[in-house]
Amino acid sequence: MKRKLFTSKIKTLLVAAVALAVVTTVVVALSSGATAGENIMSSLLQPLRSGVAALDRQAVKIYDYIFSYESLEAENAALKAQILEMEADVRTAQELKRENQRLQQLLELSDQHDDYRFEPAYIISWDASSWRSSFTIGKGTNKGLEAGMCAITENGQVVGLITEVGANWATVTTILDNGLEISASIASSGYTGVVQGTYRSEDTRLLRMNYLTHEAVIKNGDQVVTTGSTLYPKGLLLGKITNVSLDETGVAKYASLEASCSLEDLEQVFIITEYEAG
Repeated sequence: MKRKLFTSKIKTLLVAAVALAVVTTVVVALSSGATAGENIMSSLLQPLRSGVAALDRQAVKIYDYIFSYESLEAENAALKAQILEMEADVRTAQELKRENQRLQQLLELSDQHDDYRFEPAYIISWDASSWRSSFTIGKGTNKGLEAGMCAITENGQVVGLITEVGANWATVTTILDNGLEISASIASSGYTGVVQGTYRSEDTRLLRMNYLTHEAVIKNGDQVVTTGSTLYPKGLLLGKITNVSLDETGVAKYASLEASCSLEDLEQVFIITEYEAG
């Protein structure tokens, strides 16, 4: 019973509130000079107009945000492209600097051997099936290259020999491959032997100088150079001795050599196309 009375009171208060709102609206409308109907309708529609206006402002904000985001995204893409271009310029400048340094070193070598003629070539790929055993350069018969020509560094260090050649490419087999045999001598003492790569052997990073006499006095650190032949000019660096032992026969000695050229960092070689064999 009390609950019904309480509910009834709430309803009465609500009706009174609505009536008061209507009366207030009418009074305001009459005092503004507009017709009562217009003012009543305007007052009733005012909350709707406010809501629409709020939605409109929110839509403008969202549009501005999307537009700003797209502008920032486009600007970010442009900046990334600019950074990539600058990085490419830096790499090119670094490559040109390294090449310039190599050519300066090569000029000194040319001054010492004015009979040498060189063809510079960049390495375009390494043989994936072996450890630094062969690589391909981006020049071939179109630049006068032939099989049997020697590849060196700018410091006169032997890298290897051209074993295959095409119109615009050539394969260089490096001195680490045991298929190459190079007549050599120890620079300090003149002892001679044959240098061979140890690829597919116990140590792929070393060279081996065979057929040294039993009496040969050899020290670690001695430099080994080419003796000169139809394939290799005389005096090119092959490596330095790291160890000396008797060979399998027990009659002759052999020496282990560390190759003078660093194949890991190699990016350009110089092919000797002409020289005077002495």
